Amino acid sequence: MYILFLFLWIILNGQVTSEIVVFGIVIAAVMYGFVCKFLDYSVETDILLFRKLPYILAYILILIWEIIKANVSAIRLALSYRNEVDPVIVKFKTDLKSNTSKVVLANSITLTPGTITMELEGDELVVHALDVELIEGIDESVFVHLLRKMEAMDEEAQQKRRGWHE
Repeated sequence: MYILFLFLWIILNGQVTSEIVVFGIVIAAVMYGFVCKFLDYSVETDILLFRKLPYILAYILILIWEIIKANVSAIRLALSYRNEVDPVIVKFKTDLKSNTSKVVLANSITLTPGTITMELEGDELVVHALDVELIEGIDESVFVHLLRKMEAMDEEAQQKRRGWHE
């Protein structure tokens, strides 16, 4: 987060001089201190985010790929000579634990063309799809697997934190 603050400071100034960098170092430190003190942020959170970065990048790349594939499927469906589209509403439960992971999954489903998350209540998602083939395997998708891995990293970090405080 500190590096992000410093980088943002330099970008917003539009040039790199020694004065801007020195002021940026100080201002980024003050901002980082503020975030750590008042917004429940810590160095451990930075380390965890850094460890999760490969998974986050993989998630973004896979999401882009799935959006492209869903676009192609939706275009084929719209341009096909098939007279009937078979829209479907599917309810499924997810074993994701954190609300953040559930919301990311719901938004990822909505971002892929042809599907939309209609409801997220507790562990249950209600998804509408233009066609049955667009929703096959949604409950055990690659998104769910990556989110589980990131949740496992969160749980591991929480256990370490509890171990330090005991």
